[in-house]
Amino acid sequence: MPSSNPLPPKENSLFKRILKCYEQKQYKNGLKFAKQILSNPKFSEHGETLAMKGLTLNCLGRKEEAYEYVRRGLRNDLRSHVCWHVYGLLQRSDKKYDEAIKCYRNALKWEKDNIQILRDLSLLQIQMRDLEGYRDTRYQLFMLRPTQRASWIGFAMSYHLLKDYEMALKILDSFKKTLVQGAYDYEHSELLLYQNMVIQESGALDDALNHLDEFHAEICDKLSIKETWGNLYLKLGKYSSAEEVYRELLDRNPENTGYYGNLQDALQLQNSDQKLQLLAEYREKCPKALAPARLYLNFAQGEVFRQEVDRYLRRGLHKGVPPLFVDLRSLYKDQEKVTVIQQLVEQYVDALSKTGRFNENEVKEPKEPASALLWAYYFLAQHYDFLGNTDKALQYINAAIEHTPTLIELFVTKGRIYKHAGDVNEAYKWMDEAQGLDTADRYINSKCAKYML
Repeated sequence: MPSSNPLPPKENSLFKRILKCYEQKQYKNGLKFAKQILSNPKFSEHGETLAMKGLTLNCLGRKEEAYEYVRRGLRNDLRSHVCWHVYGLLQRSDKKYDEAIKCYRNALKWEKDNIQILRDLSLLQIQMRDLEGYRDTRYQLFMLRPTQRASWIGFAMSYHLLKDYEMALKILDSFKKTLVQGAYDYEHSELLLYQNMVIQESGALDDALNHLDEFHAEICDKLSIKETWGNLYLKLGKYSSAEEVYRELLDRNPENTGYYGNLQDALQLQNSDQKLQLLAEYREKCPKALAPARLYLNFAQGEVFRQEVDRYLRRGLHKGVPPLFVDLRSLYKDQEKVTVIQQLVEQYVDALSKTGRFNENEVKEPKEPASALLWAYYFLAQHYDFLGNTDKALQYINAAIEHTPTLIELFVTKGRIYKHAGDVNEAYKWMDEAQGLDTADRYINSKCAKYML
């Protein structure tokens, strides 16, 4: 239904320009056009113009004025879908989603087939987990735009979220029949993968596997096909097929730790020795890959662990890998492994300080880069901080800062050590020092602001 107070052609043209300015974020120009309409005594209380002025002011951060104008506009034109829609947008911007939904529903009373209002309503319904309402809104959008892909997918998704898998699949099948045969693209490929996901969630794993076998040639994302095949083979107990798939995936990407776990499941490995044998195989096959070497440490024990973690630590310290401690932190559940790591890195610090090598006896080996000692200090600072030994942690982080006083990570870690020790003022001081070294670093800026609080 049109507004109860329609504008004549000249003012209506200005109103359309307000809408265009809002869409293009030209808010100041939008206010100028609104002023031109409202300065005319005949239209000084025109509801939709007042509402749009309020919406524009809200975008400029003037919330109180915005609400005043929108409410004033609504009082002057309660039958305008524009006024109700704008009021809903203001409520949404303040995260008052329930109130915004009420406003959208009021707007739809006067303009029941407005696409934009229906879309905004559906977004809020999914935000508030009103799945039944979302389904009804997506149905309305589907009936208004039955030729658009988004209408079909949104309608199917509404049933998928309600766990009505049968209906969701019927909608997707009907949609596929409307597509031109042979005109397959990436969107069609994603549709097939989505359909396969719905079939899997319905519990029909055999059907999902058959579906993938039938349509795999039409799917562009070959990696997703392989991963889905492997997952389905595992769930269906087809272990030999799953093994083949995951070996192919590891040949493609030996750094994906999830593939190793799935391959172990496919091979039905029960004990640590078997898992170590598999990881050793891939460590030799892919010597540059870190994942098999790191996973090997999870299962290794005793002298084998000492040898392997020694190799892993040397590699990380030589290359200068800042997150080396974070990488190994999951091993700290085992106290024996913690002791071994601590002994090794302290030996490195002692040897590097004296000879520039990881071991004083390795005189024939070339010297390590000067940064190796720095990263060893850095590792031990994090190590002792994690163990709650603040004095030792500060000793090593101070040594690292003395070695290289321009590295931001050192100041951040020193601030974190003080924070863990409960000294928030000193923590802020060192975080502020880090922020001063690089004022453009968003992460450091955010951390510094957090420590200020």
